[in-house]
Amino acid sequence: MTPVTETPKPLFSYRRHWAHRFGTAPFLPMSRAEMDLLGWDACDVILVTGDAYIDHPSFGMAVIGRLLEAHGFRVGIIAQPDWRDATAFKALGRPTLFFGVTAGNMDSMVNRYTADRRLRHDDSYTPDAEGGKRPDRAVLVYAQRCREAWRDVPVVLGGIEASLRRIAHYDYWSDKVRRSILADAKADLLVYGNGERAVVEIAHRLAAGGTPAEIDDIRGTALMRGAVPDGWTERDGTDLERAVPAAVSETGPAVLRLASYDEVVADPALYAQTSRLLHLESNPGNARPLVQRHGDRDVWVNPPPIPLSTAELDAVYELPYARAPHPAYDGARIPAWEMIRFSVNIMRGCFGGCSFCSITEHEGRVIQSRSETSILREIEAIRDRTEGFTGAISDLGGPTANMWRLACSDPATERLCRRLSCVYPDICKNLNTDHQPLIQLYRKARDLPGIKRISIASGVRYDLAVKSPAYIRELVTHHVGGYLKIAPEHTEAGPLSKMMKPGIGAYDRFKSLFDRFAREAGKELYLIPYFIAAHPGTSDEDMLALALWLKRHEFRPDQVQTFLPSPMALATAMYHSGHNPLGPIRRDGGERVVTPKGLKQRRLHKAFLRYHDPENWPVLREALKRMGRADLIGNGKRHLVPAWQPAGTGDALRSRRRSPATRRDRK
Repeated sequence: MTPVTETPKPLFSYRRHWAHRFGTAPFLPMSRAEMDLLGWDACDVILVTGDAYIDHPSFGMAVIGRLLEAHGFRVGIIAQPDWRDATAFKALGRPTLFFGVTAGNMDSMVNRYTADRRLRHDDSYTPDAEGGKRPDRAVLVYAQRCREAWRDVPVVLGGIEASLRRIAHYDYWSDKVRRSILADAKADLLVYGNGERAVVEIAHRLAAGGTPAEIDDIRGTALMRGAVPDGWTERDGTDLERAVPAAVSETGPAVLRLASYDEVVADPALYAQTSRLLHLESNPGNARPLVQRHGDRDVWVNPPPIPLSTAELDAVYELPYARAPHPAYDGARIPAWEMIRFSVNIMRGCFGGCSFCSITEHEGRVIQSRSETSILREIEAIRDRTEGFTGAISDLGGPTANMWRLACSDPATERLCRRLSCVYPDICKNLNTDHQPLIQLYRKARDLPGIKRISIASGVRYDLAVKSPAYIRELVTHHVGGYLKIAPEHTEAGPLSKMMKPGIGAYDRFKSLFDRFAREAGKELYLIPYFIAAHPGTSDEDMLALALWLKRHEFRPDQVQTFLPSPMALATAMYHSGHNPLGPIRRDGGERVVTPKGLKQRRLHKAFLRYHDPENWPVLREALKRMGRADLIGNGKRHLVPAWQPAGTGDALRSRRRSPATRRDRK
């Protein structure tokens, strides 16, 4: 095995595959009849996805499909197949190169279950929002069916579900540590993160006669192997009593050995250490390969992909998408499409590093920005080609609204950096926070003929925005309608330190500027803050303090979020292990984290966020008495909950639901 390359091959520099002569498909085919119309006898690559097929750059299967098409490959789509047997996986015949398997734009378990592990009955990525159109752990199931359909065809996993399960990981829904999804799926390769470079390289190597076993040196991929190859230095990442050498000190190719699957199952401290190392080895500029034993084989994870250049990202977003759902859906309503059909993605990645968020783990900390020209062209394409457009662009952003073209001011420093966040605990002195280019983009976008309004309704990283008051003025004056959603997540230092979020003072500074510029513009605008209940490190007292803050500021949240431990997140390591992976893990030291885990306590924390809901008053009264804060029960303005209970709510309603007579009536 040779080390991965440091300088990537330009994404569009490959010689095109011979099938490019068939030209561009109006939609990537979902049936043999469509293949016949295109003159194809076979697909080179078949993408299997848990989402409805929408040919638009906001949907991963469309991006990968159109990119492979641009390289001359014939690409078919099997969307939301019946997974109960292999029949649907044979619909397009045998692919000549490989199956690409993804759960879709969301993790299938997050898509199907709430934070209380309750089954959701709708699915935004399905026609008419119908639930139940994808299986639990969709990547595993789809991979198995692909093998049953065509046993000799390579299977490549990708998308966020595969990314977040590339090593042994805590699974909230089964409440246990599961093996790498690559090992369980028995797939040939796993592509993690932004997969364009890896997928294109895999396709061309297989087309040239290579085998999956020979494809072991591509960034952003993981594979199974028997042992560490000769010539590699193996570093031990399992010793909790000493620091792991930094990547910059290595001489020759080195691989970092993580604690094995069996070890992380047995030892929560080693699980937390493994999570910490995974995140420390996430900078493409200095990350080493990672290796983790699963039984008698290793999962080998190559370093992350080199981010796309602006020119490459522009080209990806300007591929010949139909910008519509496949005609097979016959005009059915697909909520995810309705949400993004008039929006424009201007960047990728996030350097915020919030411990509970999957964006950084999947897309990376390096911001990949499109050019201003490409963004304006896409707005014009929406104006000219998207049915139902009335002149309003619903969003202009990405993972965040205001990280476009923000980056480390020193590329050499960026390559060496091992910080988990560029903005926590403070904004790094090397980070460029100039919002002027984004202001200019907004102005040029809204000056385009036929564009009446461009809205920014959420995603503003307010601790960055306060560094540029001119940006807040521009935002408030021209791009906020009635309200702007932002995410302080909490008010108290304890949980905020575990979230890697700024203190509430940053929110206060942003709100002061927001309100001032709204008054100057003669507009009545509101901030809608988001908060998380039951996050690791949050006590009952923290939630009470947050509830009192909400009442004092006259906020009555309608929709609230309970912490959901997504695979591989740092906050999930806290939840599972009780250790804090934001700092060194020690067997008898290091910071320990207490997490609300029981359903009763998690629901109490959620109830504090909805202190105004009469359904929550009985449980809040009980908690306040237990906490010695019965003084907050009463009918005055200073009280959190009243002493009285409206008829038909709370205790009376619960009592009625529990009564035998009521149960008989329900039968």
